[in-house]
Amino acid sequence: MDITIHTTPLPHTDPEESLAFYRDVLGFEVRTDVGQGTMRWITVGPADQPGTNILLAPPTVDPGLTEDERRMIHEMMAKGTYGWILLASHDVDGVFEKVEARGAEVVQEPTDQPYGIRDCAFRDPAGNLVRIRQAD
Repeated sequence: MDITIHTTPLPHTDPEESLAFYRDVLGFEVRTDVGQGTMRWITVGPADQPGTNILLAPPTVDPGLTEDERRMIHEMMAKGTYGWILLASHDVDGVFEKVEARGAEVVQEPTDQPYGIRDCAFRDPAGNLVRIRQAD
């Protein structure tokens, strides 16, 4: 089969803050930006990987969600337990220094994990966990 990962969604609570994080802190390019106010869908991704995207989207716009589900999503986002993404870099320590210097909330400094990888972690403005591992 010929299958690739095209887009993965992450929720945002403030599109401007999320856009600033993924564009200005991580250095991703903006591919699309539609909607207005908090009802914006923004697609970003690495400039050298045009077929790989992150869709920053409002988390609770699905009309099939109940009010309890919407409340639960917002509570989980506030705790940082709702959305997450795993990225990779050939220089995880260098990336960590740059992202930290740009003011991102550090969750974990670069660490050699007992399961054989080196990684670090940040939170984006919506509380999503952004892990960055050392690429092979």
